Amino acid sequence: MKTTKIIYYISTALLTVIMLFSAGMYIFNHEAVAALFTNFGYPTYIIYPYAIAKLLGLVALWFLSNKTIKEWAYAGFFFAFIFAFFAHVMIGDGEQGASIAAMVFLITSYITNKKITNVRS
Repeated sequence: MKTTKIIYYISTALLTVIMLFSAGMYIFNHEAVAALFTNFGYPTYIIYPYAIAKLLGLVALWFLSNKTIKEWAYAGFFFAFIFAFFAHVMIGDGEQGASIAAMVFLITSYITNKKITNVRS
C-alpha cells in the first residue's frame, strides 16, 4: 500500500508539472501558443479557457474528494492528451513526446488512485 501511494504521488506530481508548464505557456506566452493553435487549425479563442480547464483539472485531482469530479478530470486529461498527440502527429512537428509522457503519468496516477481509494472504501 505504501508503494502504491508513493507511485501515485510521484506520477501525479509529474503530471502536475507538465500541466502547469502547459497552462503557464498558454497564459504567459500567448502569441507563440496562438501560432501553434493556428498551425493545428484550432481557434485561438480557446487558449485561455483551455489553460483554466487544465488548472481546474489539477485542483480536482489534488484537492477534491468527490469521485465523480475526479473521474471527469481524469477523462478530460485523457482526451486532451490523445488530441494533443494526434495534432502533433498530423502536422509532423515531432513534438508529441510530452503528450505521451503525460499519458503515461495520467494512467499511472489513475490506476494507483483507484487502488488507494478502493482500499479505503
